[in-house]
Amino acid sequence: MNAPHKPTSSPSVRRAPAPAVKSLIADCLAAAGAPRDDAETVAALMTEADLTGADAHGVFRLPQYARRLKAGGFNRTPNIRVERTAPATALVDGDNGMGHLVVKRAAATAIELARETGVAWVGVRDSNHAGSAGLYAEMPVQHGMVGLYSAVASANHMAVWGGNELLLGTNPLAIGVPTGAGPMVLDMATTVVSYGTIKKHTLQGLPMPEGWLIDRETGEPITDPAQSGRGLLLPIGGYKGSGLALMLGVLAGVLNGAAFGRDCVDFNADDTSVTNTGQFVVAIDVARFVGLDKFVGEVDRHLADLRATGRMQGVDAIRLPGDRRRECRAEREASGIPLPEALIVQLDKVAAEFSVPPVFSR
Repeated sequence: MNAPHKPTSSPSVRRAPAPAVKSLIADCLAAAGAPRDDAETVAALMTEADLTGADAHGVFRLPQYARRLKAGGFNRTPNIRVERTAPATALVDGDNGMGHLVVKRAAATAIELARETGVAWVGVRDSNHAGSAGLYAEMPVQHGMVGLYSAVASANHMAVWGGNELLLGTNPLAIGVPTGAGPMVLDMATTVVSYGTIKKHTLQGLPMPEGWLIDRETGEPITDPAQSGRGLLLPIGGYKGSGLALMLGVLAGVLNGAAFGRDCVDFNADDTSVTNTGQFVVAIDVARFVGLDKFVGEVDRHLADLRATGRMQGVDAIRLPGDRRRECRAEREASGIPLPEALIVQLDKVAAEFSVPPVFSR
């Protein structure tokens, strides 16, 4: 059944107000060594990921980010540099800063250049894991633009089609488009699920369905998250998803002088090495084509046609990119961000380590 998003209701899940989650993240990152302003910026983006339903990229990542900051894997005070390489292109060197800071700067640069030139492509190198892809595709949309974002994932969890070595990442793609109802954002990994989803299942001890992971040696499905270390994530659409991950990896990695393939550092297992993560942001000024109002009106007309189409049996509504983000955000702003008990235990440990109040004491 294609049902709308509903609030989580489970004795093993508690809900925390978004401001409490944001302040916990900011306090912990600052205590781990990040400048306060940077900690607040990252916390806002992580909380937005949670509000929009990207649970594997919000406060879930706090223990890992805090650990890496403390260990020196992130440059705590990066000198993020922007080199404008042509009227419509730029390259951002993140100086091994936290990825959220680096990619936000790249998105701002893309928006600025697109105002001048109509379209801008900004590449990123020496960055880090930046969380939810949709965050950065949505930023140009707020300025009347189309936004695109992709990245070389911060670990390899997929093989080239037919192979069994971990040489490709989940390399996400996000596209944001303005509509009358707000940004329509497609945010997808090139694998059937992101590795963050696997980590969530591992943390909570939840079984996985067949079709997510296969054993690298036997090709048999893996449904026990405790065995995920032996697995390969499966690409979307078979060889097509593998090919898409490859091409996005070349554009986000090789084109920017960033890591790709065997050069990628698994930041899940390594808290100290420089990852040299690559990303890119593209901004397209809609006004340079059909005009923003006309574009939005036409998109809305076509979306209405799609929603009104006949439905297959068992489908109660046609759901389009951006629907769940909007519904989830409204519901979670009102009811709080759902936190599984296993995650709360981890967050309380981090709070205690840095002597800050736990999330449910805020």
